[in-house]
Amino acid sequence: MISIASDHGGYALKEEIKELLTSKGLEVEDFGCHNTESCDYPDFAEAAAEAVASGKCEKGIVVCTTGIGVSITANKVKGIRCALCSDAFSAEMTRRHNDSNMLAIGAGVVGKNLALRIVETFLNTEFEGGRHQRRVDKITAIENKGE
Repeated sequence: MISIASDHGGYALKEEIKELLTSKGLEVEDFGCHNTESCDYPDFAEAAAEAVASGKCEKGIVVCTTGIGVSITANKVKGIRCALCSDAFSAEMTRRHNDSNMLAIGAGVVGKNLALRIVETFLNTEFEGGRHQRRVDKITAIENKGE
C-alpha cells in the first residue's frame, strides 16, 4: 500500500498520482487534503509519513507547491527517508543509494507528465544495498542519537 498526501497547492497533482497508482493495481491510502481550500501541509504529510514508519504502508508520496514543506515534515518522523525529487534520475538514485521510503514532489515545480514519470521511477527502482546499506545505517544511527 502507498500512502499519499498533499496540501491545497498539491491537491490536483496528488489526484493525478492517485489515478496512476490505482490504474496499476496499487492500493492507495489518501491522508488528505481533499480539496483546494487553504490548509496546513504538516497535518497531512505527518499522517502519510506515520503510515510508512509504522509499516502500514510500504512507501509514501507527499505533494505541495514546492515539495519542500512536505519533505521537511515527513523527515521529522522517525524512520522516514523522504527525498524531494524534480527529475527521474534523482528518484532512481534516491531509491538505489538511499533506500528512500517516501517521495516529495513540488506541483508548482514539475508538470503532470514529469511528476508521473518520477513516481513510476521511484516505485519501480530497488535499493542496491551493499556499500549503500552502510551509509543508510549511519543515517539511522544519527536519527537514533540521544535515545
